[in-house]
Amino acid sequence: MALDKDTLSQFLDALDRFVKERLIPYEDRVADEDVIPPMLVDEIRMMGLFGMSIPEDFGGLGLSMIEEVQAAFVLGQASPAFRSLVGTNNGIGSQGIIIDGTDEQKAQYLPALASGDMIASFALTEPDAGSDAGSLRTTARRDGNDFLLNGTKRYITNAPRADLFTVFARTNPEAEGSAGVSAFLVEAGTPGITLGQPDRKMGQKGSHTCDVILDNVRVPAANIIGGPDRLNKGFKTAMKVLDRGRLHISAVCVGAAERLIRDSLSYAMERKQFGEPIAEKQLIQAMLADSRAEAFAARCMIEETARRKDAGQNVSTDAACCKMFASEMVGRVADRAVQIHGGAGYMAEYAVERFYRDVRLFRIYEGTTQIQQILIARNMIRTAAA
Repeated sequence: MALDKDTLSQFLDALDRFVKERLIPYEDRVADEDVIPPMLVDEIRMMGLFGMSIPEDFGGLGLSMIEEVQAAFVLGQASPAFRSLVGTNNGIGSQGIIIDGTDEQKAQYLPALASGDMIASFALTEPDAGSDAGSLRTTARRDGNDFLLNGTKRYITNAPRADLFTVFARTNPEAEGSAGVSAFLVEAGTPGITLGQPDRKMGQKGSHTCDVILDNVRVPAANIIGGPDRLNKGFKTAMKVLDRGRLHISAVCVGAAERLIRDSLSYAMERKQFGEPIAEKQLIQAMLADSRAEAFAARCMIEETARRKDAGQNVSTDAACCKMFASEMVGRVADRAVQIHGGAGYMAEYAVERFYRDVRLFRIYEGTTQIQQILIARNMIRTAAA
């Protein structure tokens, strides 16, 4: 445990109050204006939420995996836009540096990421490289002690406000698939970087994505994560951070599901039809019970897998199971929540309408459900054949 029991309890209690008293009241404004108010961003910084998973030596909270998922259970109960703001700094935007970065890279970037003074963004996906990430076409051509990066990245979370990109580019054009790809740390102000217009999305207003266009962007070889010695090893770095990211997203799904269940129960107890609250109707009770059981199952899966990850065990298969189950689960819970609300659930004045759209993305990013299924099955076959 990175925090002692009392300190962790105090942190989670403070986070719960912050979510209920500060974040949830601003959800409608964020959805309407498609931006998180700057004063809320400052409060999020003061809470230390940008550095939850970054080691204390670099100014973060240094939460273990089990502690991080406990925080994500709470943070996930507010609009996903708030979690998305800090998500890249805690996950794919920082973990590569933490795991494989040089001492110089850690010292240069991790303190600013932990404080939220710098926003990280993970630039892997391309117009023709989504689930098949190994087919990426962005190139990095050596030019003396530098590399020149050229290509387009797509749907890059936090790109419009990012200060630091982790860019995956092909450094060995002769290699097939994921081989021959390196991960570069590229600051947003580097000449040759331009951004596309922010994407217009189905949901998650306040969380922004856009294209990142690289046109002869000159990057020193020293900016390869891990230094020049890790040339052509970018995908190995990416794979190392996936388990933590999948467990984090899974926990956010549980938080969202628990919020939807709470809102649905409250509505069902207040809404009267046929002379009594609809919560007394057995078919409504069935939907509530199914949602509660599925959310509880997902929470248990995630907590157990997080503990085993902290113990140093290989949890790649189970982390994929958590991501697949939790993201599908919250979609079902959101659908039931709208159904319980009836016509009101289709109206924007109720949070369930917004969450119904917001949670749909969880089945897509950090690896689609179908990619998780393939990964789980392949690992099962590999283990059985060993």
